[in-house]
Amino acid sequence: MSTKITGSGSYIPTEIVSNKDFAEHVFLNDDGTPFPHPNDIVAEKFLEITGIQERRYVTDDLQTSDIAFIAAKRAIEDSKIDPETLDYIIFAHNFGNVKKGAIQTDLLPSLATRVKFDLRIKNPKCVCYDMLFGCPGWVEGVIQAQAFIKAGMAKKCLVIGAETLSRVVDLHDRDSMIYSDGAGATIIEATDDEGGILAHETATFTYDEAYYLFFGNSFNKTHDPDVRYIKMHGRKIYEFALSQVPKAMKECLEKSGVDIKDIKKILIHQANEKMDEAIIQRFYKLHGQTPPDGIMPMSIHKLGNSSVATVPTLYDLLVKGQLENHSIKKGDVILFASVGAGMNVNAIVYKM
Repeated sequence: MSTKITGSGSYIPTEIVSNKDFAEHVFLNDDGTPFPHPNDIVAEKFLEITGIQERRYVTDDLQTSDIAFIAAKRAIEDSKIDPETLDYIIFAHNFGNVKKGAIQTDLLPSLATRVKFDLRIKNPKCVCYDMLFGCPGWVEGVIQAQAFIKAGMAKKCLVIGAETLSRVVDLHDRDSMIYSDGAGATIIEATDDEGGILAHETATFTYDEAYYLFFGNSFNKTHDPDVRYIKMHGRKIYEFALSQVPKAMKECLEKSGVDIKDIKKILIHQANEKMDEAIIQRFYKLHGQTPPDGIMPMSIHKLGNSSVATVPTLYDLLVKGQLENHSIKKGDVILFASVGAGMNVNAIVYKM
């Protein structure tokens, strides 16, 4: 028996926000003083570092659970399963439902419960829960789904990663340009096919790293001090990711018994193009090699960083043939990897 992804779906929001749309923003330093460079220079440097040209935002009427439902429905249809046969719905996110203009997050009931409600699943044995695990949440959800299956507690699981980061960004913070919205979902099943999940690796670093990503006040000191926004220590995260993610990928690959030359694609969290490229370079350097051309599909240029949604969305686009110059087929080996708030890192070696 193996644990495989038998269906996938995603939702890419319709609102396109380009770097030029930040031209009128008033960017500030963290102490509230004016940022010394004009916005065209800020945008130029931002593109050079992150590779992001544009990102997607949800329309005002949609929330995280809504776009998750759309992605989940598409994954169920792709897998051709009866949703009543699902044993678990695992929903990875970080901020719950945040309505446009609201100052509170809504987590009651859980977003997984809301998706089950929207899917109109009657089966009470379909258990729902949310996962707060930073950007690696969807990858960790897949690892947990496999654990349920291997323990005989489940046969089919729906694992979702969705976020609407546009609702929790400080528009006076240059880092707000990184974030976007989106949803990806997969059906994880026990099958008799060979392949599936071959190995996984997870680690949480907190001794010095716990607050590299956090909730903080706006850089605009006139804003309501009771409203919080997503904040990060970018340089520290960059250095942490380059140090720890390649190690996790290497350990995971060693557990799988797969030769690095047999990896067809690496699907890494779409956080920052420059950082992701450096992680891949270091991963291959640990094996005394250089990355082959086309090993790392990217979606960040047009979709931005949608946190937990980046990896499942990237996977869905890849298997559906919607990534230019990238393809995958049965029997190919791919490596999932992610890093994010916590600080958490994880990886999966997977055979199609």
